Amino acid sequence: MIYSTWLLISLILITSISANPSYSKASSDVMECLTTKNVTHADQSSANWAALSNVYNLRLVYQPLVIMIPETSDQVSDSITCAAAAGLKVQPKGGGHSYASFSSGGKNGSAIVDMQNFSSIDVNQTTLVARVGSGQRLGNVALALYDQGKRALPHGTCPGVGIAGHALHGGFGYASRKWGLTLDHIVALDVILANGTQIHATEKSYQDIFFAMRGAGDSFGIVTHFYLQTEPAPSSVLYYTADLRPAMESIDLITSAFEGLQTYALTSSDVTSNITIGLYTDSDGSLSISGWCMDCDLQVFKNVVFPAMLAGFPSSSSTVTEFGWIDALTSMSSPNPLSEPLGSGYTNHDTFYAKSLVVKNHEPLTTGAIRSFWSYIIANQGKGPFYTIIDLYGGPTSQINIPSSASSAYSDRDALWVFQNYGYTYNSLPPYDSSITPLVDGLNYAITSAQTGGTISAYLNYVDSDLSPAMAAQLYYGPSTYDRLLSIKAEVDPMMVFWNPQSIGNSPAL
Repeated sequence: MIYSTWLLISLILITSISANPSYSKASSDVMECLTTKNVTHADQSSANWAALSNVYNLRLVYQPLVIMIPETSDQVSDSITCAAAAGLKVQPKGGGHSYASFSSGGKNGSAIVDMQNFSSIDVNQTTLVARVGSGQRLGNVALALYDQGKRALPHGTCPGVGIAGHALHGGFGYASRKWGLTLDHIVALDVILANGTQIHATEKSYQDIFFAMRGAGDSFGIVTHFYLQTEPAPSSVLYYTADLRPAMESIDLITSAFEGLQTYALTSSDVTSNITIGLYTDSDGSLSISGWCMDCDLQVFKNVVFPAMLAGFPSSSSTVTEFGWIDALTSMSSPNPLSEPLGSGYTNHDTFYAKSLVVKNHEPLTTGAIRSFWSYIIANQGKGPFYTIIDLYGGPTSQINIPSSASSAYSDRDALWVFQNYGYTYNSLPPYDSSITPLVDGLNYAITSAQTGGTISAYLNYVDSDLSPAMAAQLYYGPSTYDRLLSIKAEVDPMMVFWNPQSIGNSPAL
């Protein structure tokens, strides 16, 4: 059913593109160039086109003009230069999990470089740095790192997400308060620039590119391989969860309880960097808390830390389960396995609209903002469907906030809470009900309208497709970072070969 829906949408878009003479000229030019260079490619007439051009978010379906499938770094260079010579905009596709379908160009008629053939995962047993191909997915990376010496990285819990987009724009996971973001573990990158030049970027070589790629990679180049400093996998992971639904019976109760949890996260010595805290609530009235405690004493956590965390909430059912590293990741990825197919072999889809909010450590949520948010949640029960995930990024010991905001293009280095607000369809298929969008917008507005004077930003990996280029620049980067990125873009990609609707250069200096 999902495949049939996707195929119908693709046929409609193919028809509209084929009727455009400018696309026809660009198509013939780029195909001739790619054929001369012996780069494997596909267009709308190819038998495997529907599978290659699929998108994760079926609300935003775009039809590329051509998809290149290089096997070597030289072929990546040829793919970029052939597309640029034909006047096409280019975007790489690693996992293809972009919330806004930017890995399909973010518009019709782009040139997509599918990186599925770049799939190697090798841990140097001396440096313990992993060299990872940019076509890999998180679950496969986790399994391979563990198999090569019980190594690990901080990363998200969805195994089908591509390592490339995840690492280049942040990369939060349940181990991030202890280890930082996936992005923070990048020690080097093999990058192909807009003119086809191949470079190895580090803190000491091609410093501007190394800065820009870590936070804004889709605007500056295509990574073929990541070099990631791994961590020793923990011997034990405590997974905890509790049903907090009774707190939703009273706005006074949930406001007080959440405010108490925020104070606890900011002040308690119990909340070490080993601990992750996340809340989930939705339009069906659910409210729960869950997270990890890595290499923690089971009895101390169960009898001391967890009860203190829940002190402001009414008593409810709770569990604490001890896992090994791989079993902990597997439990989080359920019902999907950790091992996932690459490229077009991945067929998971959803139909959704998402927004995010990053609340700052130095400006915690006010009582008014907390009350406004939960009042909105309670008032809109039965509508949607929508959900909100609220993750604790900050607190005194969080490693996410240790790097300087000037050390990379990732700017959210004073994060406390990150909200992911998400409206969707129950069966994951189109059609998407447009009335869900203002409900999700309202989740954001409930906080921003009440958190007066506060500085609130957004998390790029939960990219909001509805943001204007100027607003995206402001929320994802801020003026100083964006303006530095703009100057780098003008130097290395003045023709804006690497483009999506929110890419660097679409907004003037802030």
